[in-house]
Amino acid sequence: MGCCDMKKIVGIFIVLTMIGMVIGLFYYDAGKNGNNDVLEVKGIVLETDDSDIIKGGVSKIGNQFLVVRILEGKHKGKEFQATNQLLGQLEYDSYYRPGDKLVVAVLEKDGQIIGVKALEHYRQDWLLVLFGVFVLCLLLYAGFVGLKALFSFVASLYILWNFLIPGLLDGKNPLMLVAFVLMMLSGVIIFSVAGFTRKGLAAFTGTLCGLFITIGLTVFFGEKLMLHGMTAPFVGTLLFSGYLHLDIRKIFYGAVLIGASGAAMDIAMDVAASMEEVKLKRPDIRMRELVQSGFNVGRAVIGTMTTTLLLAYAGGYLTLLMLFMTKNSSFIRIMNLKLVAAEVMRTVVGSIGLVLVAPITAVVGGWILSLNTEYFLPERRKKSVPEVRR
Repeated sequence: MGCCDMKKIVGIFIVLTMIGMVIGLFYYDAGKNGNNDVLEVKGIVLETDDSDIIKGGVSKIGNQFLVVRILEGKHKGKEFQATNQLLGQLEYDSYYRPGDKLVVAVLEKDGQIIGVKALEHYRQDWLLVLFGVFVLCLLLYAGFVGLKALFSFVASLYILWNFLIPGLLDGKNPLMLVAFVLMMLSGVIIFSVAGFTRKGLAAFTGTLCGLFITIGLTVFFGEKLMLHGMTAPFVGTLLFSGYLHLDIRKIFYGAVLIGASGAAMDIAMDVAASMEEVKLKRPDIRMRELVQSGFNVGRAVIGTMTTTLLLAYAGGYLTLLMLFMTKNSSFIRIMNLKLVAAEVMRTVVGSIGLVLVAPITAVVGGWILSLNTEYFLPERRKKSVPEVRR
């Protein structure tokens, strides 16, 4: 069987697996939507009544009354009166105008509709368009490798939603569960893209070493900084929704690990892939020189990756930084706030993990790539050229 035929078979397998995972996600969501008396469907706003709303600047408080037509499900085409409650909290409230598409909750009891409530604007179509643009760019640029990367993306989403989140809600040890899931994700992502090669093994080993070091740093400094996880968004809502038994502190530690793991895998793969290319171009290179090349690549990548983490976290709290500026808050007050200390720890611990992943991957990769073994396939090999006799 030729290489092209094998790629086609692998590609078909990946596509079918992704379809199964997406169906599984929708099936899981439908099963967990649970309450048979509540039906959440797509609708469109026909009329609005703002007479009960009190406006203060950009905030609105009160009830907005809507006339909504259902666009799907067993009530498709029917029109109902719906209520949209505004609390004056811009991050939660949604204000509707005629023509807006939205998600509505239809409340039923004994087969009779007892109420319709507006939930949110309907954004799913444009999110799917955005995801389609991402898939198109990925496949056009990376081809078959892009297809494998897309598989790892969907597989990661599937594992997080179907294993990690339910396990955390069930009260399992967050650190143990997150570590296990990240080990599984690292294997899926790295070996999906790199294959079962020396490069893949080097990147996987470097990622795991960085993961275990990050766990130790997170637990140690989390205790010293007295961070108990209450800075995470929606944690209060989660606790008072019937989940008071959760260990929020360890869940916060797990969130730190998850945030750092993606960048760690990226660094490990960059270093391992670069070392493999060096080895392929110079098969006679000594292990010490190969490791040095890995160190050089790691230094260059780390120089930008640590700043990338800082910018990513700063972007998430940009308005908070602006608030500090308007209040003329002192440096000592800012740095000792729980929220700020938590994000500083998240950024620095993740950066330390990145700094250590690179040299570990370089050392492990230099040893693995220098081994004379045929166990790691497929790898490119130089074909022997027959000597031409004169």
